[in-house]
Amino acid sequence: MKTIFVIRHAKSSWENAGLNDFDRPLNERGKRDAPRMGKRLKERSIHPDLMLTSPAKRAWSTCKRIAETLGYPKGNIQTEQNLYHADEDEILSVVQKIPETVNNLMIFGHNPGLTDFVNSLSPKDNYIDNVPTCGVVSFKFNVKSWQEVNFQKGEFQFFDFPKNKVN
Repeated sequence: MKTIFVIRHAKSSWENAGLNDFDRPLNERGKRDAPRMGKRLKERSIHPDLMLTSPAKRAWSTCKRIAETLGYPKGNIQTEQNLYHADEDEILSVVQKIPETVNNLMIFGHNPGLTDFVNSLSPKDNYIDNVPTCGVVSFKFNVKSWQEVNFQKGEFQFFDFPKNKVN
């Protein structure tokens, strides 16, 4: 059994108009939302074996804050250049290369690719119009290898986001 947690980066700052997209930091809301979502994941007893993130500053910062909340060692976070503005096929390609020793994978990236990816993973009865900033979508796959993960094969587990009224 393999489980994937797909997480969009938290809200980023547009304050510095001259800043390269790759280097945009989190804004204050993003800095608050990431640990909040990490807390919700912790309350679900989620323990990632691997946290893999786009190297863009806003994705890396989101991942780092959630890792801290979950007690995942910052030094174990891996970056993957191909997650930066990836489409659903590129994200699937990254996922299919994950080592078999990993059972619980968290990936951090960007829209529109992430929303397209999650909508491709399971049958259309779980369609998500938009994964908002710091949104988390989880799927289970009844497979032994990440190479077997494919579109329309996931079992939807949950969808949560900062403005979702839970608890």
